[in-house]
Amino acid sequence: MPPSPMPQPLPSLPPIIYQQVIRDSLREDLGRAGDLTTDAIVPEGLKVQADLRTRQEGRVAGLEASLLAFRLLDPGVEIEILRRDGDDAAAGDVLATVTGEGRAILSAERTALNLLGRLAGIATVTRELVRSIAQSRAQVVCTRKTTPLLRALEKHAVKAGGGANHRFGLDDAILIKDNHRAIAGGAAEAVRRAKAYAGHLVKIEVEVDDLRELQALLDLGIDAVLLDNMDAATLRQAVAMVDGRAITEASGGITPQTAPALAASGVDLLSVGWLTHSAPVLDIGLDMEPQRP
Repeated sequence: MPPSPMPQPLPSLPPIIYQQVIRDSLREDLGRAGDLTTDAIVPEGLKVQADLRTRQEGRVAGLEASLLAFRLLDPGVEIEILRRDGDDAAAGDVLATVTGEGRAILSAERTALNLLGRLAGIATVTRELVRSIAQSRAQVVCTRKTTPLLRALEKHAVKAGGGANHRFGLDDAILIKDNHRAIAGGAAEAVRRAKAYAGHLVKIEVEVDDLRELQALLDLGIDAVLLDNMDAATLRQAVAMVDGRAITEASGGITPQTAPALAASGVDLLSVGWLTHSAPVLDIGLDMEPQRP
C-alpha cells in the first residue's frame, strides 16, 4: 500500500519561534570580524543568483526557516520557493532560488544549509519509518531527544515526514517513568500524586517494563501506557490486556527493520528518539552564479 499523501499544505511555524535561533547561528558564524573570505573576494553590491539544490533524494523540511538566514543579511533578497516542507525532492531538484547581494548570500550559506540539511534529514528518515508500517494503524511519534533550542523545528520536521509529535516539553503532560515510581514507592502512589496535582486537561502516562506492572496499572484510570523495550509478542499481549482502556505506546529499540512487527502488535504509537537525535543530514548544496545584466 503506498503511503498516504501529506496533508497540503503543512502548516508553517510562526517565524518568531525560530528567528532568534537563526540570528544566533549567524552571529556565531560571523564572529567578531564578519566573513573575511567573502569580504576580501566579492565586490560590494554584486548581485548573484543562487539555487538551493538537493544532492540526494529526500523529504523537504525547514525550508522557510533556513531562508530566513538570507533575509536577515539582505532584507532586499528575492526568493522563489519551488518546493514546500512535506514535499519529496529528487536528487538535483532546486528547492528555492535566492537572488540578492552576493556577500550576504555567501555569508548566510552555511547557516541556511546546516539547518536545512538537518531538518530535511529528520523528515526523510521519518518518512521511511512511516512507510515501513503503512500496513498497520500505528503512528510514528518523536520524543524530547532533540537538539537544544531546535525542538520546535525538529518536531516540525517529523510532521513533514508524516510522523506526529509526542510531548513538546515537561509542561504539557505527565509521564511517570521508572525513577518517578521508585521515588514515590510504586506506580500506584505515583499515579495518585499525579492525579492530585494535575489539572483536568493534563493527561497522565506511565512507563511499564513488563506485563505484571501493566496489570497493576489498568485499574488506576491512566490515559496512556508506555510499553518499554517489549518484543512484538509481548506487545501483542499488552495491547490485549489494555483492551482500549488507554493509549498504548511502544518505545525502545525501534528501527525500520523491527518497526513493522512491533506496529502489527496493535499498539497505537511507536515512540522513536533517533528520528531527532541520530538522523543523517540530507545533502543539500548552494549553486551560485553572478546575476546577468
